[in-house]
Amino acid sequence: MSLWTWNELISACGTESGPAASTSGAASGVDGISIDTRTLNPGDLFIALSGDPGPGFHSSSTSTSDGHDFVLQARQAGAAAIMVHKSVACDLPELRVPDTLQGLWDLARFSRRRMQSPVVAITGSSGKTTARVYLQHVLQSQGLTHGATGSLNNHWGLPVSMARMPGDSEYGVFEIGMNHPGEIAPLAELANPDVAVVLNVLPAHIGYFASLDAIRQEKLSIANGLTGTGTLVVPDSLEHTVITNPVVSFGFTEQADVRCLETQQDSGRQGQLLVSVDVAGRQTRFELGFGGEHRVLTSLAVLTVCHVLGVDINRACESLATAQPPDGRGNRYMVAGVCIIDDSYNANPSSVAYALDYLADDNRGQAAGARRIAILGDMLELGEQSSAMHTGLLPHCAGLDKVIAIGEQMRGLYQLLPDEQQWFYAAKASDIDVDLLCESLRPGDVVLTKGSNQIFWAENFVAKLVDRLRGQQ
Repeated sequence: MSLWTWNELISACGTESGPAASTSGAASGVDGISIDTRTLNPGDLFIALSGDPGPGFHSSSTSTSDGHDFVLQARQAGAAAIMVHKSVACDLPELRVPDTLQGLWDLARFSRRRMQSPVVAITGSSGKTTARVYLQHVLQSQGLTHGATGSLNNHWGLPVSMARMPGDSEYGVFEIGMNHPGEIAPLAELANPDVAVVLNVLPAHIGYFASLDAIRQEKLSIANGLTGTGTLVVPDSLEHTVITNPVVSFGFTEQADVRCLETQQDSGRQGQLLVSVDVAGRQTRFELGFGGEHRVLTSLAVLTVCHVLGVDINRACESLATAQPPDGRGNRYMVAGVCIIDDSYNANPSSVAYALDYLADDNRGQAAGARRIAILGDMLELGEQSSAMHTGLLPHCAGLDKVIAIGEQMRGLYQLLPDEQQWFYAAKASDIDVDLLCESLRPGDVVLTKGSNQIFWAENFVAKLVDRLRGQQ
């Protein structure tokens, strides 16, 4: 069956179809939703969005481009139909709407109404995508689960993910992001979750907020979208007195409804953690392939959602043992005897501190002559506090052997390091001689790459590093 019938599309948008809608392509519906011709699959509905979302949302990808200029490319890529808000020269079945962004949101609302099973929405300053991937993985073993791909969590990404949800899904899992005040509540109301999760409140994007408490209030506004009987899941340390819905907490203290009792390294499997937990009075444990306190907290949040949903906790723990983080969130690569930890997707002061502490405790670098090395890039959108937050990472570098710093803000931290820890500084990642760096690494070294998205991830830096090391084998 098609993801959307043509009648459903018309009903969702509350509009009439265009002149080509009587063709056989429209009669059979569409198999997917696309807003980008570069990733469009044959059979998709192509939605011609403007590059400017308007005053309600902000995006680093805001542009003057117009999806209507790419309709012919969509046709060539195999689109089954198009959604437009102005005339285009194309013979595909057409949905004409007053505004295509609103039309996309209308599809998302209709999709949410037709899917009668539980929906989970996740927000937080760090770890949203990892938590969503973990939860999808766990729930998939217990029922047909739909979720986002990549990090689709903004005013375009969330409605696209929702519009792609099959009506017979048994669970829906989405993430909600923001970088300016007032963005979470409307997205939460769109998702209308049965369970809303606030993973953490950290100083990410604090350059756009008056204080950390303002970020807390913005994160908690995810509760605005909860269904009438919906539940909010929060860390046990997060103040949430304004919330009227039921609240279930996770963490390390006795006050947490789902709490970590103990963690220990698995002596038989290097890098594995054994985590003992208490889930509302019931004790169990699970293995975690990627350690560190932040990963434990993410896993606790996942188990808390499972508890709220009433799914099998033992099966959930079994599934957690095989969960893998998405690319760029702590993935390990063993190449030429060197362990590369790719945490390059993004960074904020807390996530960098977690990553550095984990690197310092890593037990892989214990061979004679092996080193723990951090390649650190600037953390962006920190406003007036940026300099202090970068230099504030100094105590977390104490257990490292070498540090490479990238960017103007990280230079302040680099200059405070003891001479023996300083390796070199570069203004940008592309200035690093990757060949020379790889020649200088030794078998047994553990190398962490961590920085804001534009520093390493956008430059494909870790992939280049891994490829060069493979060439040396």
